Amino acid sequence: MQSAKSFEQGRRLWGCRLGLALWVLIVAPSWAWSQSSAIHSVPTAPLSSGAQELIRGAFVGLEGPIVDEHVHIVGLGKGGTGCEVNPHMLSRRHPFKRILANLYLSASGAKDFEHFDQEYVERLVGLARGFGHPVRLHILALDHAYHPDGSLDAEHTEFYVPNDYVVRLAEQYPDIFVPVISVHPARADALAELEKWAAKGVRYLKWLPNAQGIDAADPRWDPFYRRMRELGIVLITHTGEEKAVAVRGGQVLGNPLRFRRALDAGVTVIMAHCASLGRNEDLDHPGRSASNFSLFQRLMSEERYRGRLFGDISAMTQFNRLSVLRQVAASPELQARLVNGSDYPLPAMDCVIWTAQLVRMGRITSAERRSLNEIFRRNPLLFDFVLKRILRDPKTGQRLSDHVFSVVPTGEQR
Repeated sequence: MQSAKSFEQGRRLWGCRLGLALWVLIVAPSWAWSQSSAIHSVPTAPLSSGAQELIRGAFVGLEGPIVDEHVHIVGLGKGGTGCEVNPHMLSRRHPFKRILANLYLSASGAKDFEHFDQEYVERLVGLARGFGHPVRLHILALDHAYHPDGSLDAEHTEFYVPNDYVVRLAEQYPDIFVPVISVHPARADALAELEKWAAKGVRYLKWLPNAQGIDAADPRWDPFYRRMRELGIVLITHTGEEKAVAVRGGQVLGNPLRFRRALDAGVTVIMAHCASLGRNEDLDHPGRSASNFSLFQRLMSEERYRGRLFGDISAMTQFNRLSVLRQVAASPELQARLVNGSDYPLPAMDCVIWTAQLVRMGRITSAERRSLNEIFRRNPLLFDFVLKRILRDPKTGQRLSDHVFSVVPTGEQR
């Protein structure tokens, strides 16, 4: 029999889905962008003493800059940035895609559509400097989707952020940004592109396999992996089910076990979100399936990958990932190999982070919730950091370790 708690959770989930569907179909297309300035206008009054104390406490025990290795750059191509958004994402003929795009755009806090790309970056820089503590944001490029034959798949490319843009931004703001390029291995010039940016000092590469159509287990990418290892480039890759952008039957590509090929080639891999959503085929036991998180745990338990396989905690304070965050925080073995990431601009979307739920779970107090909500209105990036610093197990009091927020793996050969 279904418990009262699970019934209530199911009722709330379906209520959210119904409400979102009605909102999308009726009012969303014109609402989201128009509301961005109202939602993200920065309060001018000083933070309360409780909020200030929470922020000060979050920095205790940390030395050096705060590391956030999962920050998205979003752009519309305004001002010659080269960024692209699939026209379907902004079309009234595709209302669900349009509202998704509008939610991302509004979360940025930009107010001028014609200068969106510039305002997005200026807002992000302001949030980083608003920490009052050094912060290093790894900003992510995102390559196009490609067909298996290496031809460009423009139809299924929803967002594109060019490598030269994130590198230029890192050169403009060297105290804040670290560039992360994105190179689809099916490109005819994939190796040349990899070497080009490595020669300029770039040491991180981003994949979103589910959306880009990248099968990490394809033996054709072996030369690409070898060159990554030789150049000391770390792969930051989405793992698990992808919810933020549409995929074309590509959820199987988020299977953590598909990255064994890269790991066996000596590549250092950071698995975003610790593969905390969805299920996939258990490739070690054909015919069976397992949660992506359990497959991630299996890889982490293999001694041969120690020192080269890591997980990031980006987006894991969202209501649908909290159970996995609790498990990784309770495991000293996993904690030793976690990396901090915000998945910005997602922390600016308060519909996916439920602080009231965290109070009910005993992860934070009511007073902390009030202060956190105040911080969110001022600086959602700082909110994400402070929230992760104070979250605790209601039984043991266990929190995420200090080192999670100040280190990021390198691709140096061992």
